[in-house]
Amino acid sequence: MKFGLFGGASVGPSDIVGDSHAYRDYIDYVCEAEALGFCSVFLVEHHFTGINQVSASLGFLTYLAAKTSRIRLGTAVVVLPWHNPVLLAEQAATLDLLSGGRFDFGIGRGYRHNEYYGFGIDMGEGGERYEECLEVIRKAWTTKGRFSHHGKYWRFNDIIVEPSPVQEPHPPFWIGANSHASIRRAGESGFNLLLGQLPSLEEAAENVRVYREGVESRGRIFDPHSVALCRALHVVRNTREREEAYEKRAKFLLAAAALAGGGSHSHVPLPNTPEENREAMEASALIGDAEEIIARLKRLEAGGVRHVLLMDVSGSREALRIFAREVMPAFAEPSELAQTRARAARSA
Repeated sequence: MKFGLFGGASVGPSDIVGDSHAYRDYIDYVCEAEALGFCSVFLVEHHFTGINQVSASLGFLTYLAAKTSRIRLGTAVVVLPWHNPVLLAEQAATLDLLSGGRFDFGIGRGYRHNEYYGFGIDMGEGGERYEECLEVIRKAWTTKGRFSHHGKYWRFNDIIVEPSPVQEPHPPFWIGANSHASIRRAGESGFNLLLGQLPSLEEAAENVRVYREGVESRGRIFDPHSVALCRALHVVRNTREREEAYEKRAKFLLAAAALAGGGSHSHVPLPNTPEENREAMEASALIGDAEEIIARLKRLEAGGVRHVLLMDVSGSREALRIFAREVMPAFAEPSELAQTRARAARSA
């Protein structure tokens, strides 16, 4: 099993969003995660929140590329309908080049009504805009020489996109998907899959099965690490800390629903009541001590999940170290176990 990070930074009040780090603090957090053996970080993109969440994710990751050497750098996700596809292809390729081929390109159509409204884009056009933007980016990275594109939303004449990415034919695409239809389509299209933080253990296993069917229906071999599942992480030691974790998680879920413009406008079902919050937490979040977290992860592993992205809304460096020291060794391959323990010991 592989473990990475999910989330980002904020300059706003940390008790209402999951991005609890200031920008420079988050850089240090990711650098320590790399030293502890975490394999990836996937950064969010959000706009118009009023709390200074990360909006320029590619710029942030480019800076992070210079501060790290091994950890893979991903977006979760760049919302394609809001971006000029040619400029986006150039920026993403530059990041891949400067990071030495460590970029994972997580993309999606977006779910926050307020962001679409802010950009003056009809949310109903999101699907079409997403597909056209993706078409242009793929063409930019696979066409030898110049090309033109005359579509519904974008027109480009006799262009060549530079620089070329390091990874061939291009950085891997990771698709944020929720419905079975979109999950299967991601597998059929040869894309990797990003799954959100709310599916239950049973739902996550079913999503992996659907994706695998899509991959194998096209004659390709399924790689379990091509699916990354996000999980909220709260390491607790006693009853008081457990209740505090539930309270903090509930604040985050309610804030996420509010920032999305309300559940009725969102493509992602978000809990809107205390009862729904508690149910969502019990079904999906990793709340507990190391033994409890290992048990939950073992159930995910049995359901086919091999790549987990952790989002700790407390931003605790100590929780990161505890996870590396007490949880990760339970999932390391025999050849990796000694290295995992040595990294955890150095950080203790």
